[in-house]
Amino acid sequence: MSISPEMRASDRDRDRVAEALREHLAEGRLTVDEFNERLERVYQSRTYGELAKITADLPEIDLHRPPAPAPSKEVARKRRPAEVALKASWAAWATASSINWVIWLIVSITTGTWIYPWPLWVMGPWGAALLVGTIFGRQFGHGRNG
Repeated sequence: MSISPEMRASDRDRDRVAEALREHLAEGRLTVDEFNERLERVYQSRTYGELAKITADLPEIDLHRPPAPAPSKEVARKRRPAEVALKASWAAWATASSINWVIWLIVSITTGTWIYPWPLWVMGPWGAALLVGTIFGRQFGHGRNG
């Protein structure tokens, strides 16, 4: 069945056009003001013809499929969870290590004596395990596009 301009559009159709407008905004084809104005018109539209007029001056948009993400975005999405987990692991290590060193420093200062640097036992093995995971995880394709 062919789609005529007088045919009523669904909420899903309006959402697809809105997504396409977001892509055009991201690509620099629209200013924020133009985007907001057009977005308002999208959600007021009732027919395919009205939706088509909103995007008539932009490159072709398939109203039934949102624009495909660029390959670089797909690679970034695939890589992102592993990188986020790795960064979170290192951040937790750094935070715990810092807290232990502050405690060690406070105890050393308040007792007036030099205390064995026990935080090394906290940060050493944990840091070594993280370092091995970081190096070998990358070598075997974890945490990067592989």
